[in-house]
Amino acid sequence: MGKPTGFIEYLRELPSELEPSDRVQSWDEFHLPMPEDKLRTQGARCMDCGIPFCHSGTLISGMASGCPINNLIPEWNDLVYRGLWREALERLHKTNNFPEFTGRVCPAPCEGSCVLGINNPPVTIKNIECSIVDKGWDEGWIKPEPPVQRTGKQVAVIGSGPAGLAAAAQLNKAGHWVTVFERADRPGGLLMYGIPNMKLEKEKVVLRRLNLLEAEGVKFECNTEVGKDLPVQTLLQDFDAVLLCTGATKPRDLPIEGRELKGIHFAMDFLTANTKAVLDQHHNGNFISAEGKDVVIIGGGDTGTDCVGTSIRHGCKSLTQLEIMAKPPLTRSPDNPWPEWPKVYKLDYGQEEAAAKFGEDPRGYLTTATKFEGDANGQVKAIHTVQVEWAKNDKGQFIPQPVPGTEQVLSAQLVLLAMGFLGPEQPLLDALGVERDPRSNVKAEHEKYATSLPGVFAAGDCRRGQSLIVWAINEGRGAARECDRYLMGQTDLP
Repeated sequence: MGKPTGFIEYLRELPSELEPSDRVQSWDEFHLPMPEDKLRTQGARCMDCGIPFCHSGTLISGMASGCPINNLIPEWNDLVYRGLWREALERLHKTNNFPEFTGRVCPAPCEGSCVLGINNPPVTIKNIECSIVDKGWDEGWIKPEPPVQRTGKQVAVIGSGPAGLAAAAQLNKAGHWVTVFERADRPGGLLMYGIPNMKLEKEKVVLRRLNLLEAEGVKFECNTEVGKDLPVQTLLQDFDAVLLCTGATKPRDLPIEGRELKGIHFAMDFLTANTKAVLDQHHNGNFISAEGKDVVIIGGGDTGTDCVGTSIRHGCKSLTQLEIMAKPPLTRSPDNPWPEWPKVYKLDYGQEEAAAKFGEDPRGYLTTATKFEGDANGQVKAIHTVQVEWAKNDKGQFIPQPVPGTEQVLSAQLVLLAMGFLGPEQPLLDALGVERDPRSNVKAEHEKYATSLPGVFAAGDCRRGQSLIVWAINEGRGAARECDRYLMGQTDLP
């Protein structure tokens, strides 16, 4: 596989990026292309490890270890090393419908379980993946491939995020007529409106793939909320099968004193309005602006980071990010061994930009908000915080306890809540009458995806809860397979 001594000879190298002070001036992607010779060198580092954990796709300690869609990583690393780019693209598309998405926004659990990563920096799997598919688009190798025959079956997919798109692509490939219903004005779900443009370009990357799906026969019905604009009974009567891929879009709130004040928003409302303004090319105030404001973001993770990067591009006055968990260590701790996902400290793109502008990482760890304070007009003006320590309660559960004497008051005219999601919105599920699990998700067994309603399937975050884009693609593909089996009595889908 590749060059047997490549992992000894070559160091890990990532593509260059625009300097933070330059890239925050626009909403464009800031990663620069890597020369082909360097990409081939990075492919040579794939070390013929014998048991490639990188594509195992398992859960260890509740976290993804390896690629959940089982990408054939060693194979396309070897093909890139040998300069066989088109063959590498074919291998990549065997397991992943949208490598240009995952190659940009997936946190790369594959790299966390790379065998080389036991005692050296892992192979640059994510960058190679993205480079393969980008070259495929540039060379014109990726073209519409509509099915040769149609089955005549009609399938409705509700939601056009990664799970819905993966399901639609696979079902269309099987020959079914697929209609994807999306309540927003553009398809793509969180790929379109939940991830900022500088992280995942909409016109050049997302819409390009959506246009390809349309050319292959997938139909998108936007501005259509099932259960509101389209009655549920009409849906069930007009389609032979239905896939629920609505995501887990109910945000976690922070019900403390002052929550009703103006200027306190859920992160997704902030990000969605901003991306819509960018796409509509009227970034003239028709969105939640951070310009000139002291911004406090409550919550870490990718969504919090995206709020950081967006606020800086608006021109915020100051920025603080509160994280209730402890600061991760610089290297793996003894209780976080390989091949678990490495819970280590990293400076993501947003924090890197904030550090460049304000001089330091904006995150304050082991800190929580206790009260919002407003002015005479009902506008938030400050947030009261306290540091916490994690200790066991009388039930043996670890919970955050306030540390006396650590109280602070931070100036804030804009507060963004980025604390994750609690599950899918319930009105549509109530209208359908599908069974829910104790966490309010659609109840459907993994690998079978059938709900309590015959002919109705569920996949992605609405079934498993908030998760990674690769799990959504995994579930969308799996649900398509089982839906095809339901419609045809057998299936050839993987």
